[in-house]
Amino acid sequence: MPDIIKEILGGLPENKISAAVFEGANIVLYTKDMDFFLDNKGAIKEAVDKVKKRIELRPDPSCTMEQEKAQEVVKSIMPEDVGVGNIIFDAQRSQVVIEVEKPGVAIGKSGELLREIKDKTHWVPLIKRTPAIRSLLIENIRSVLYENSDYRRKFLDQIGHRIYDGWIRGKKNEWVRITFLGGARQVGRSCLLLQTPESRVLLDCGINVAAEGENMYPQLDVPEFKIDEIDAVVVTHAHLDHSGLIPYLFKFGYRGPVYCTEATRDLMALIQLDLVKIAQGEGKEPIYNADDIKEMVKHTVCLEFDEVSDITPDVRLTLYNSGHILGSAMAHLHIGNGLHNLLYTGDLKFGKTQLFAPAATKFPRMETLIVESTYGGKENVMPPIQEEEEDFRKVIAETIQRGGKVLMPVLGSGRAQDMMVILEEMIRTGQVEKIPVYIDGMVWDIMAIHTAYPEFLNSTMRNRIFHKDENPFLSDIFKRVGSKKERQQIIESGGSCVILATSGMMVGGPSVEYFKNLAEDPRNTIVFTCFQPEGSLAYRIRAGEPEFAFTEGKKTEVIHVKMNVHKMEITDHADRKQLMNFIYKCDPHPKKIIIVHGESSKALDLASSVHRQFRVETVCPRNLETVRLK
Repeated sequence: MPDIIKEILGGLPENKISAAVFEGANIVLYTKDMDFFLDNKGAIKEAVDKVKKRIELRPDPSCTMEQEKAQEVVKSIMPEDVGVGNIIFDAQRSQVVIEVEKPGVAIGKSGELLREIKDKTHWVPLIKRTPAIRSLLIENIRSVLYENSDYRRKFLDQIGHRIYDGWIRGKKNEWVRITFLGGARQVGRSCLLLQTPESRVLLDCGINVAAEGENMYPQLDVPEFKIDEIDAVVVTHAHLDHSGLIPYLFKFGYRGPVYCTEATRDLMALIQLDLVKIAQGEGKEPIYNADDIKEMVKHTVCLEFDEVSDITPDVRLTLYNSGHILGSAMAHLHIGNGLHNLLYTGDLKFGKTQLFAPAATKFPRMETLIVESTYGGKENVMPPIQEEEEDFRKVIAETIQRGGKVLMPVLGSGRAQDMMVILEEMIRTGQVEKIPVYIDGMVWDIMAIHTAYPEFLNSTMRNRIFHKDENPFLSDIFKRVGSKKERQQIIESGGSCVILATSGMMVGGPSVEYFKNLAEDPRNTIVFTCFQPEGSLAYRIRAGEPEFAFTEGKKTEVIHVKMNVHKMEITDHADRKQLMNFIYKCDPHPKKIIIVHGESSKALDLASSVHRQFRVETVCPRNLETVRLK
């Protein structure tokens, strides 16, 4: 569609549009005619119906009210109980972001308050929820985007030209293939390269934090991977094994778009910054720095669930809820003009959890399914959540009775928030004695991000977040640990408590420091709640190793494990039963199923069972293997 803007302008009244630009796959029209801006008499809708693309009409930046005056007008229009926070003007795009505690009230009945702001200020208002807990990270990310507004406008326009200005490699024939650069027959460093005659799209680019050396990273040294040819990167979710290497791409010159949900953008930036901080704390040279992460943020393009967006001339992306962590998505790729449809699940959960709705199963078309298999083995059938929660309650109660402390190494995003909700309910309902729950590492910041994006939570939790008195994350049992001194005070204190600390695999982070200090006291308990890859410290503790040596400088300290070791058999991944049920419920049924992201034995076992039960072609590739899909 090389002439799409010309086609749109040809159907609009003359001399009404002052500029027409792309914002990614969307088209933005600017006008100096304020009557046309406020009432275009259906002309924009007609254009949308004609080209089947999203078109937005905005006032030309020269026509907007002076910012200080506009801020006063916005405040005068907003009701007193709306809780107005920051008001941020994006002058390049004629938009004003209004942060409020009550978005529904700020919008007004049928959007009447937004229309009033448009009418009086000629700015386009965007309402954002103010996090119930302040997040400096969210504020910093938003400031990066606004400070680089001019760059972002040009960048998004370039994406649109790449999508609409025609093919650059020449359409000789039609084929689709995918190369597995990491995460095949293993958990960690997920990275898939999708290729068509025209496009090169990277699906995830993660790190295996439990490995060492080259085995930590995807194998990007293959001939097919050329960083200057990558058109787009799609990130399914924020965990390091899916997003940990994205800033490294920017360090080496990638300047294309990164597609993900808004929550994933914020979470992965935080987790990546924590990775850099941990490396520096251990005296290691991080593989990238904060500037590379900032560059990644500048190039993110955020999509909502079910929003369809072209990302290259022949690839269209739609993100669907995967039920795994906040903002986690499955990537549906419509390739060519109906040539092939691919669904890549990333990590998924097919069951309602404390926080999230189950993964979506209905798609427009799907010929190939690429599905994870972390818990794909025959033995990986989890007990009912009620049984596990009761066992957990008993562990907490028994530890309190002994006067001990409970250490829970957690992933910053996902399992940590699940455990917070479970603990809050147990204490609020009197199932266990009221004790402090200390939050150490990046868990607190991630909790704040959860309160900023309640739309990604299930309906029950979303409603609780909307009401401050019911918001579980605002409970007074939760105490933030802000320094090494506070950490030491918790360790030395005599009372019982629960400590949620990263990292969940105990590969660096405060959880390791707590373990060193608490392990030799038999009154204490360590509870594992997330996946532990073989070789990680968490895996070895759970396996029953009796002692561990820690070396710092020239000093070596041997820790003898006398604390109780407990494992909760619940997960934010689909277990074997849920994986089979998810595949069964997929509508339409795929013609080919590719099994990834699981230890070799589990991936092969799931592939064999899927083939037998569904009578469908099943592939379990190795790293560096290329599978032709069409």
